[in-house]
Amino acid sequence: IFSAGGETSKHFAPIASSNGITVIDNSSAWRMDKNIPLVVPEVNAGVLSKDDKLIANPNCSTIQSVVPLKPLQENYGIKRVVYSTYQAVSGAGRKGIDDLEQGTTSTFPYEINKTVIPQIDVFLDNGNTKEEQKMIDETRKILGVENLPVSATAVRVPIKTSHGVSINIELEKEFDIKKIREEIGNIDGVILADNPETLDYPLQSVAEDTDNVYVGRIRRDDSVENGINLFVVADNLRKGAATNSVQIAESLIARGII
Repeated sequence: IFSAGGETSKHFAPIASSNGITVIDNSSAWRMDKNIPLVVPEVNAGVLSKDDKLIANPNCSTIQSVVPLKPLQENYGIKRVVYSTYQAVSGAGRKGIDDLEQGTTSTFPYEINKTVIPQIDVFLDNGNTKEEQKMIDETRKILGVENLPVSATAVRVPIKTSHGVSINIELEKEFDIKKIREEIGNIDGVILADNPETLDYPLQSVAEDTDNVYVGRIRRDDSVENGINLFVVADNLRKGAATNSVQIAESLIARGII
């Protein structure tokens, strides 16, 4: 399992994989390579084969987002996805945490302990940030729909750990909201937190230091035909990175691939 940055991975991962070692890489180096599987086990472990000696671990915000999308894609078809993220400072590393705790701007352009910042990573020519483009491209690859309409706005918030993502989905088919709650709640590793009467909904403080994906605020979006809203939270250091890498390894073993 590689987690030493993209340049290190680009150099050493091919050396390891060419010598028969199966590499699971946690950097962004190989994610969009068409010959390298990009895997969230709950969603697309079926793409793994014995020929795969290099496997990419997706971006943290993408991982937690696509987990509840899987049953929606299988049962109703997905027409369009819109992401709005609430991402913790630990996604920017130790210096990001320091900026939050000390009020500095070593990583972020503004004092993150005083505001939210609608920028994660650099801006691209199309107006998206690199983080937003990652979510768009990786969602398409993981779900296996090359031209799926996906939009993302990634926002850094003054929280130490765990990302929140608001997801608006337009489905191809009509649905029953109770049935969708059941389908999402039955996903391995998902905790359904969706009871407004008891103020039960996903919280970043609850997700911290867990391996689960918390899903709630499941409701219809009546502004479009077959629209639905979700709010998804997970620990970006666990399910968003380390845990997913380990789960990929477990999937390889369970399928007899290694």
